[in-house]
Amino acid sequence: MGKLQKKQVEEVIGYLQTGQPIPDNFKNILFPPERREYELVYDGKDREEDIIADTWGVPLQKVKTFNIPKSSPIPGWTNWLVFGDNLQVMKRMLDDPQVKGQVKLVYIDPPFATKQDFQGSQDQKAYQDKIAGAKFVEFLRKRLIFLRELLASDGVIYVHLDWRKCHYIKTVLDEIFGEANFQNEIIWQRLSARSDAKTYNHIHDVIYFYSKTQAFPFNSQYSEYTEKYIKKFYRYRDSDGRLFSIGDLTARGLRNGESGKVWRGIDPAKLGNHWKVKISTLEQIDKEGKIYWPPKGKVPRLKQYLDERMGRPLQSIWPDISPVQFASLENTKYPTQKPEMLLERIIKSSSNEGDIVLDAFAGSGTTCAVAEKLNRRWIGIDCGKFAVYTIQKRILNLHEETGNKGKILHAKPFTLYNAGLYDFKRMSELPFEDYRAFAMQLFQVRDNRHSLAGIELDGYKGEYDALIFNFKKQPDVVLDEGYIKSLHQYLSSRARSEFYIIAPASRVTFLEDYIDHGNTRYYVLRIPYSIIDELHDRPFQEIQQPVDEGDVNNTVEAVGFDFVIPPEAKLTYTMERKPGELLTLATITIKKFKSQAITKRPRIFQNRETISMVMVDYDYKGNGEGVFDLDVAFYRDEIEKDGWKVRLDQSQFGEKIMIIYMDIFGNELREVKIPADFGIRPKVKSVQKKATRGHVVKKGK
Repeated sequence: MGKLQKKQVEEVIGYLQTGQPIPDNFKNILFPPERREYELVYDGKDREEDIIADTWGVPLQKVKTFNIPKSSPIPGWTNWLVFGDNLQVMKRMLDDPQVKGQVKLVYIDPPFATKQDFQGSQDQKAYQDKIAGAKFVEFLRKRLIFLRELLASDGVIYVHLDWRKCHYIKTVLDEIFGEANFQNEIIWQRLSARSDAKTYNHIHDVIYFYSKTQAFPFNSQYSEYTEKYIKKFYRYRDSDGRLFSIGDLTARGLRNGESGKVWRGIDPAKLGNHWKVKISTLEQIDKEGKIYWPPKGKVPRLKQYLDERMGRPLQSIWPDISPVQFASLENTKYPTQKPEMLLERIIKSSSNEGDIVLDAFAGSGTTCAVAEKLNRRWIGIDCGKFAVYTIQKRILNLHEETGNKGKILHAKPFTLYNAGLYDFKRMSELPFEDYRAFAMQLFQVRDNRHSLAGIELDGYKGEYDALIFNFKKQPDVVLDEGYIKSLHQYLSSRARSEFYIIAPASRVTFLEDYIDHGNTRYYVLRIPYSIIDELHDRPFQEIQQPVDEGDVNNTVEAVGFDFVIPPEAKLTYTMERKPGELLTLATITIKKFKSQAITKRPRIFQNRETISMVMVDYDYKGNGEGVFDLDVAFYRDEIEKDGWKVRLDQSQFGEKIMIIYMDIFGNELREVKIPADFGIRPKVKSVQKKATRGHVVKKGK
């Protein structure tokens, strides 16, 4: 404990006597953190133990497995694509032996660099508003702690940052992984030049490379020689036309053994040197024609043929990888997308085939796509539905070569999961045992069936009894105050100070989080969770979806979980001409759009304020259960500017068009339309999809 002044002691005693909480400014005095040689100190920094213990781990709800083999069963492992807050997902992964301690490579590109960050002072101000310094550092630090726990003992992590925050995060990485495990600071030169008269131009990103321990694999990579380099160093040519450079056959220092002897009349000792290899080896390589003999009297040199070299060993500065170009085949039109060549280099260097590669900020899915191409297993997590649909499409339309070129690649099976926002209908239709297991994971109840006063209970939440209300077995029973009173009468004195009941919110008739009877407090944990406040220091916070491109990588941290509640909408489908334009386009007009929320303090939303984006599959294949293949996305800001209209190019329509209207909480309203719904004739057969209008995502060819 730190030393308190007399006045501070009296102040603390006063808080204790009155039962008031002790202010945060006493925290580091009363309970000083363990001191390191140096560390980053800032407001809101929590202990590692508290971060791991207090994070709410949410279960994964399987949505769909893609690319299931028709002639064979699903393999034991399918790759993971997870929609949810990565902190809550990683807490759940700590309970999964397939993942904990098994991840060989982590690459993350944390969510603070959007396109707007590079466009001037106004956007830079928006950047600062979005991620205030200490808040962002702690946001990322929490995730780095979990990533360390998931890494194998010989695993490594790459953290991709820009110039604004890298110095803070470097210190945090030293704290979490140990300075001795810092391997490289990689400089990726993204651009060759920029124009900014106010300062030196920022043309690079920083990638920190850390290992978990000193035992880690590394596969050396090479960059191609440039023409300039070849002309400078490969100036010699054999009679057969092969280019070569020359290298030393001697090294500094005298030797008394064979390597110090005279060979072919040449004494290396006169130069203070010795031969690098044995005399017998010199004879052998000369016989192979690999020694260059300069004019008489000079030391022979070793021929190093250009066609036998793998390239220049990779250094820590990477100037040879360009950002994703607009017309590139790999361009998904997702902000901050990184090039496949960059991830190919990292994945090849620091993993082997069959290893698990994890990206907790998956974004456009470059890590997942390249891991698939290189025969690695992969896990991608993102809290954005737009990101998840982008990745889903990308994996289903892969091509073998870097840059998404070459032959079509049929990806291995991968499973889409929801974590934190669930389909209650799907959950409620599960057999009760599956529902029970899911509900217990939601509320972190330990599975341990037991009985108390003749009542069968399901387990323990902490040290206290917990009951999963069987709404399937008791379809006409509701949880009212009378139910709690009767339960208490049965349990009598055997009930301890706390008792937990988990039940659907629709079956609970009172608003309180708990009801007291005698010395027992009966907590009712409702599904959905969003109406519970009593059990947590932080209130429920749902994942937020973007309303414009600048929001795609917002750092909202979810707390708890909720269930899908489709928004209500009134929509019209017509053919209209945009003011000032001649072209008539298929037009959606959003006349009404309202989100619903089940909370004890319902929020009142105005019309259309909760729209996040509209996503479209122009050539949908299915009857509602098919694969949504994202073609174009429209953010709310552009929809609002156009009078709440979405303009589609009807020349791209297939026989069916699926439209997803998504709110800021990730809830979706899906509609399948045909061209006739817009007042145009449906086409007889599907047409090739083209990239036009809106934020288009190309189909793989």
